[in-house]
Amino acid sequence: MASTIKDVAEFAGVGIGTVSRVINDEKSVKPATREKVKSAMTTLQFSPNKMAAKLRKNETRIIALLVPVINHPFFAKLAYYVEDEADKYGYSVILVSSQQRVQKETDIIDRIHRREVDGAVFVTHFAHDSKELKDCPIVSIDRCFSEEIPYVTSDNYNSTCNAIEYLLQAGCKNIGYIGSKPIVSSEVLERERAYKDTMEKHGLPVRSVNEVILHGEENAVVSAFLDNYSDLDGVFASGYSLAQVLYEALLQRGKRIPEDIQIVSYDGAFKQWNNNRLLTCVEQPIEEMAREVVRLLIKKIKGENVKVRTELKTAFVKGATTK
Repeated sequence: MASTIKDVAEFAGVGIGTVSRVINDEKSVKPATREKVKSAMTTLQFSPNKMAAKLRKNETRIIALLVPVINHPFFAKLAYYVEDEADKYGYSVILVSSQQRVQKETDIIDRIHRREVDGAVFVTHFAHDSKELKDCPIVSIDRCFSEEIPYVTSDNYNSTCNAIEYLLQAGCKNIGYIGSKPIVSSEVLERERAYKDTMEKHGLPVRSVNEVILHGEENAVVSAFLDNYSDLDGVFASGYSLAQVLYEALLQRGKRIPEDIQIVSYDGAFKQWNNNRLLTCVEQPIEEMAREVVRLLIKKIKGENVKVRTELKTAFVKGATTK
């Protein structure tokens, strides 16, 4: 069995931390102690592992991906492509699901400061103090933390405007908007603004619900939305989860889709509905977003300058939930 750092420490009569400092060539170790440790390493044929070599370079080759939940198609696909892109650069990925707990995100920030993780991709619902994030290699999706932290987003405003125009051209007049409002400032908010601007441009009433919705609370919000606006003939949903719940709720109320009411969602090309019917949606370029955040993060880790905002184009996918 190969010797461990603990074996070396016991053989040399020193602590594990001292052995670690010798491996990392720190100057704080006395010459006599250093020689004792090196002699023990030679006698035990101990070779510092790759992690120790990385620590000497002040890097771990590990990045973290923080998402609100992992049981969501968007985040699952994002994680897949982040890991795939990071692997190309020789980095491993830690996947962290915050599950509505800000402390899990704070722990990762602390690990970056302690150099246990080289950097992180943030998809967050929480606010973090700018001092807390200072000098942290972080890239986010949809969220602008500061001028020092780059972020990648999709064309939220124009894509939503085009989707509402599509519903209008398809004959809808009473179009509603249902969204899950982020707690913090995010470009996701541009979707509701685009909906309101488009409706007002056409002189049509706004029927909008945009609330902070925790995962699992979608059913109650959708039910109240449909009760308040019983005359809807079209709905734009800000995300896949809400669109899925909305679709099922409308069927339970005896509505025919798309004959009675048409649905467009931001995201949604994840799942084919009953009889292989696809949801009409604005499709984000998830793979491109994932690969771009990794490329930006690695540049940040290396100390390179990167632009703050990167906007990627979406695609409109025609499915069976519109005419």
